[in-house]
Amino acid sequence: MIPAEVLLNGYSEGIFPMAEADGEIRWYEADPRTILDIQHFRIPHDLRRILNRQQFEIRLDYAFERVIRACAQRASTWISDEIVASYVNLHKLGYAHSVEAWLRPAASANDGDSPAGRLAGGLYGVALGAAFFGESMFYRVSHASKVALAHLAEHLKAQGFELHDAQMMTPTLKLFGAQQIPREEYLQRLQKALAKRRKF
Repeated sequence: MIPAEVLLNGYSEGIFPMAEADGEIRWYEADPRTILDIQHFRIPHDLRRILNRQQFEIRLDYAFERVIRACAQRASTWISDEIVASYVNLHKLGYAHSVEAWLRPAASANDGDSPAGRLAGGLYGVALGAAFFGESMFYRVSHASKVALAHLAEHLKAQGFELHDAQMMTPTLKLFGAQQIPREEYLQRLQKALAKRRKF
């Protein structure tokens, strides 16, 4: 397991860990870095219709370990058992968080964890100072992870966060208006955000 202080120091320096196919943990630094604008977060038009349906119930930190293990369940993954254990520990210490989209009982019928519906998608990441570092997302029901991301954006804005680090660009992040900035600019924004104190 990666010690919590090593993980937090890594994030403070702009680097993040990933497990290789052989299980070895290596640290990475994306340049350019992908960030999401907390104050002007873009919600795609089709997603707004889905949000209005209120198909999902959003929960924070209700099933963190289930979320990270679901994120790891794909053909090629950098989330090893060591990564899982490390972030579960970070969650217990109050630094790692999950945003979860649960199907509401009426939508899930008898399919899942009655009576509270079933876990349809979500994401997890690390909060440090006024910065949030997004790590991974998953979905089992269409659009569930996007709904979780939209709620995360609203939550970070409400809590006064200043930096939403998404590490590397993906097609989904591009839909939400993610932008890439040079490493030097990212590190400047990071240090400013780390100097603030925020509660997730």
